[in-house]
Amino acid sequence: MSFAYRAVIVDLDRTLLRSDKTVSDYTQRVLRDVSAAGAELFVATARPERAIAEYRDLLGFSSVTTLNGARTITPDGVIENVISTESALAVLERLSRIEGAVISAEAGSGLYSNTDITIWSPIVTDRIAELPRTQIIYKLLASHPDIPPEELAVELPDDVYYTVADRKLIQFMSSAATKWNGIRQMLSAAGIPTESTIYFGDDLDDIEPIAKCGLGVAVANALESVRAGADDIAPSNDEDGVAQYLEKLLREWEKALDCSKNA
Repeated sequence: MSFAYRAVIVDLDRTLLRSDKTVSDYTQRVLRDVSAAGAELFVATARPERAIAEYRDLLGFSSVTTLNGARTITPDGVIENVISTESALAVLERLSRIEGAVISAEAGSGLYSNTDITIWSPIVTDRIAELPRTQIIYKLLASHPDIPPEELAVELPDDVYYTVADRKLIQFMSSAATKWNGIRQMLSAAGIPTESTIYFGDDLDDIEPIAKCGLGVAVANALESVRAGADDIAPSNDEDGVAQYLEKLLREWEKALDCSKNA
């Protein structure tokens, strides 16, 4: 008898990770147990690949969807969904008209910004609006000290959409770059059907995966709209909610396994 889910897929920030960005020993142990039970461990995150390396190494994720689906890495290779040059130029030109806007771009050679952002350590440039002429663009980001992120949603080309992260940052991506598309690519590479998956998330870009995976679970600290569409609710990220939920499933599976052996 195999474990109920062949793939466990997690968002990182505010879902698997505690608020201080750590992964507890307890969570590490439970994920190892899940893997030993036969489930693949996948990540679907807004972070770039460079910002998840330590977690990938620590926890053994076999495939990762990064940058909200703009770049997905599986054992079969890399799949990219970048913003077209023309569309990236158009979005940046419109954002640049907003005085005081902090604008960043996840590009082929790293993160660029029009101002220094201490926690991100970007390459600072006063020519960010011209960056798409020389770089591929995975994602554009913007924030403003006085303007809500939704009000930074400039007129967009047809092949670009936006999401708001953590209620303070707006992100612009190619319409092909979604977490769900990245998840489908990971599952296809692994030969795992959607109904055999469980997904954990907390934010707006987790709504679609939660709705479309076999079991969609929101952590207790998730946005209300995310919780409303979830099949179930796990404890919060700071309570190791993902691990608690998975451990419960493991115990149920082990009990069923014992019963089948003794039947």
